[in-house]
Amino acid sequence: MLNIRNALKEEVAFIREQRVLAYSEHVKSIPLDHWNALKSSLSSDADSQPGVELIVAELNGEIVGSVALFPAKTDAYEGLVEELDYPEIRVLAVSPKARGKGIASRLITECIERSQAKGFDSIGLHTGDFMEDAMKLYKRMGFQRLPQHDFEPANDGIIVKAFRLHIK
Repeated sequence: MLNIRNALKEEVAFIREQRVLAYSEHVKSIPLDHWNALKSSLSSDADSQPGVELIVAELNGEIVGSVALFPAKTDAYEGLVEELDYPEIRVLAVSPKARGKGIASRLITECIERSQAKGFDSIGLHTGDFMEDAMKLYKRMGFQRLPQHDFEPANDGIIVKAFRLHIK
């Protein structure tokens, strides 16, 4: 059975390692400098800022995925994007061996429900075209493009695209 819960402090290092492993499938499809910037972001302590909710998916007692839900008006992207008026989903990752079980969808749904409970009418996220499965999932869930909040983290032509979902 899938259990969605808040991460424990002692799990944070494992979660960050799992993120890097989950995203490493993109190494060959992006320039090395971009991968290094992404890897640095995935393993940074940005997810330990005040108000950030680090959420895990646990399957049969094993953490198989995670996501960080950044509160509205926080620096979710270390200065690369202005502070937004709604929560932001970041660093969504599912272990390669646990893919195809709806875990990413459940983690996103959890973020949506938590944001709704706090009275927000929107939730956002950023992703790159090279993350094809993620892009399909976000579009299927109804996220809409918000190009005015796009950014280019590694000055290599790869644009990290902004999306927002109205949740009320």
